[in-house]
Amino acid sequence: MDTNRRDALKLGASAAVSGMFISNAIAAPGDRQSIVVEPMTGKAGFRIANYLPKMGASSRLGLVTNDGLIIDIPAEAARQKVQLSFDPTSMISLAAAGNAGLMELAAIFKNRGSKLVNVNQVILLSPIPKPQSNIYCVGWNYLDHFEEGLQNREDKTVKEYPKVPVLFTKGTQTMNGPFDSIPYDASYSTAIDWEAELAVVIGKKGKNISEDSAMDYVFGYSAYNDTTARDVQQKRHSGQWFKGKSLDGHGPMGPWIVTAGGVNLQDTRIICRVNGVEKQNASYKQMFFKIPVIISELSRSLTLLPGDIIATGTPSGVGYSRKPPEFLKPGDVMETEVTGIGIIRNAIA
Repeated sequence: MDTNRRDALKLGASAAVSGMFISNAIAAPGDRQSIVVEPMTGKAGFRIANYLPKMGASSRLGLVTNDGLIIDIPAEAARQKVQLSFDPTSMISLAAAGNAGLMELAAIFKNRGSKLVNVNQVILLSPIPKPQSNIYCVGWNYLDHFEEGLQNREDKTVKEYPKVPVLFTKGTQTMNGPFDSIPYDASYSTAIDWEAELAVVIGKKGKNISEDSAMDYVFGYSAYNDTTARDVQQKRHSGQWFKGKSLDGHGPMGPWIVTAGGVNLQDTRIICRVNGVEKQNASYKQMFFKIPVIISELSRSLTLLPGDIIATGTPSGVGYSRKPPEFLKPGDVMETEVTGIGIIRNAIA
C-alpha cells in the first residue's frame, strides 16, 4: 500500500474512532428492524453506503460513522469546497479514483458538519446497484461445504477437492439491496437456498495479477448472499449453474462497503440466520482459497475492473444439505452477517 493511501486511511480512522456504537439510538421507521453498525476490525477505513435521503430523492454516496450517522458526500464536498475526483453518486467511480478518492473522503470525514441524520432515517441501496459485469463467484471454497454436498449433488463426477478455485458468475440482474425483498416464484422453483458470503470489490484495473500484489487491487468488502434455486442449479440445464444462480434479485449485498484498511480478514466471520436461527457460521481462516489466490487465478488472461464484485464462497450449513432439506419460503427473513462489516436482512416475498 503506498504512502498516500496509508495517510488517507489514517485520517479516516482518527476521525472515526471518536464515535460510540449507538446506531440503534434512533429506531428504524415502521416495523423495520434497526440497522446495526458493526465495529470495524481493521485499523483504518471507511464505511461507504449508497443511499436515498428519502423516497423520491436521488441516490448518492455517504460515509457511515461509528455512531450511526451518515455523511452526505456530495453535500459535504460542496459545503467544504472539496473538489472531488470521482462521481459522488457512483461507488464504481469512487473505487476507480484510488488514493485521490480516499484522501478526499478523509478530508470530508474530518471536517464533517454537525447536521447529520441517523442511518435508520435513510434508505440504503445496494452499494453497486448496477454492476458493470457479471458477479464473479467462487464455488466450494470451504472444505466442509464441499463435503456436505457430496451426497446431495446430482452431479457425482467431482469427488476430489479442486486444485484451483471453482469459478462461475451470476447475472447483474441478481443484484438486490441490503434490506429489499427477494422475489419468490413457486411456478419455477420452491428450492431457494441461502449462501452467506464475503464479497470483495476490486479497486483498480488489473490482468495477470500476482498473488503477492493481489491485495493492492482490493477496494473494500461487503456482505453478500448467493441466494440459489437448487433444483434449477442441479437438475436443469445439464447441471450448468448459471441460471439457478441468476434469478432476479437473488444476490443481496451491503449494507455498505468497508474499505480494505477497515477490515482485518483474520477476525472476519461469515454468518447466516433464517428467522433468527443460525444456519451458517465460519471464519475467513477456514476459506480454502484465500483472496490473493482467487484474484490471481481469476485475472489470468482476464481483465478485472474497478467495481467488479467477487463473492468468495459460502461455508457449510446450506439448506439443501440438511436432513431433511430446508428451503426458504415466502415470509421467511434471511439475515447475512459479515463481522466487522455489517448485517443485511432480506424477506422472501
